Amino acid sequence: MHALANPARFLRLMTAIRPWAAVVAIAGMIGGLAWGLLFSPPDYQQGETVRIMYIHVPAAWMGMSIYAIMAVASAVALIWRHPVAELAAKASAPIGAAFTLICLITGSLWGKPMWGTWWVWDARLTSMLILFFLYLGYIALWEAFDDPGRAGRAAAILALVGAINLPVIKFSVDWWNTLHQPSSVLTMDGSKIDPTILWPLLVTAIGAEGYYVWMLCLRVRAEILDRQARILRFSAAADRRAG
Repeated sequence: MHALANPARFLRLMTAIRPWAAVVAIAGMIGGLAWGLLFSPPDYQQGETVRIMYIHVPAAWMGMSIYAIMAVASAVALIWRHPVAELAAKASAPIGAAFTLICLITGSLWGKPMWGTWWVWDARLTSMLILFFLYLGYIALWEAFDDPGRAGRAAAILALVGAINLPVIKFSVDWWNTLHQPSSVLTMDGSKIDPTILWPLLVTAIGAEGYYVWMLCLRVRAEILDRQARILRFSAAADRRAG
């Protein structure tokens, strides 16, 4: 982990990973969505509306998992002063926010035919909406300070505090009586979803993971280069004042 604190070494690693992540993203998302939307059978209860699941569920998984990654990276940045971990958390936030927004929109589209309404203040839906606001708050904190050090610490603290919401999202359907269906992909008794529906869902989810890694490589690289350019500008300004 400490070896990756070197930005140049981390950039080399990202450069090596990026093309493979792009291949996984493109193949997984296009293949999985085509399989699920065009060739998988309709659900015996939900009919054709079940196809929204192939977008909604991977987006929900990614929204939660990216925030968990941000929280871990923020802890590493706070405890060990790991500069690249801080930038990785910052770079992850817009990607996670986008996935969470897709989850909320597709969930609303799915809820209308299933529940008869676009939105209910269901425990799962409400906690997912809170997650979206946590993403927005994290992004806003980075923009609220001129000093990147202060901005990073404030955003990291928010990320760690907001991680409390993740188990609420996960177990809300078990803790409260909600309209949202309980877990069906991963249960103690195995998956409750038919393989003809499960496999395209998993392929799409793998593609979404690849997309996140692909975008993370690009965004972390941009963050590192931006920070290096800022240091050079400050050094040049200091030299001019000293001269």
